[in-house]
Amino acid sequence: MPIRAVLWDIDDTLFDYSGADRQAMARLLELEGLPGGYTTPDEALDDWRTIAGRHWTRFAAGETDYEGQRRGRVREFLARDLEDAEADAWFGRHAAHYEAAWSLFPDVIPVLDLLDGYRHGVLSNAGAVTQDRKLLTLGVRHRFEAFLCAVELGVSKPDPGAFHAACEALALDPHEVAYVGDEPDTDAAGAVAAGLTGIWLDRWERGGRTDLVRITSLHQLPALLSGDTRFGAPDTFG
Repeated sequence: MPIRAVLWDIDDTLFDYSGADRQAMARLLELEGLPGGYTTPDEALDDWRTIAGRHWTRFAAGETDYEGQRRGRVREFLARDLEDAEADAWFGRHAAHYEAAWSLFPDVIPVLDLLDGYRHGVLSNAGAVTQDRKLLTLGVRHRFEAFLCAVELGVSKPDPGAFHAACEALALDPHEVAYVGDEPDTDAAGAVAAGLTGIWLDRWERGGRTDLVRITSLHQLPALLSGDTRFGAPDTFG
């Protein structure tokens, strides 16, 4: 049976999360200075990303809550034992710069237009309030009939339950749904394990995963979904 719907990751798939986060932190460091222990802004920016990933992993594993992972990121980055209110205030200043830098990747709107014959949904490992506001601000929320986020769902990718919940929201079987995301394991491999067609959007051309269907731009997606196998899809795709 052909693919009838596309489920999407948001951050670093539709939305340039890494670019916005880096711009926000660069602006905050410009205004408030480097925390102790860092010698260059680039060093601090790279460490902020590493720290964010580590604390998000703790959140995904149920070791902390959503606000706790934010506070943990700030405390580790600043190397200070801040009160909750202090950590929240610092993160809020970062968030203001972050939101000012929000943008879609340039291939998103053209490809969504080309794929108007498919149904669309979102499955994100973040919280619904932020992700919903993000898509509304960027003008694309109306394009997704299903909208599921791990914080409210209670299960996160790559757990099959997250993917199955999204398929149920679309009233489709997993084999009728493709999932597109920027993480090879969390997104593409997780989708495949749940019975969906997983597609790894490798924007930064990391490569090295011959086991996955891989594209390097969303511009390759319409041909892939229509059965063109030039981009690593099996002959039975679609």
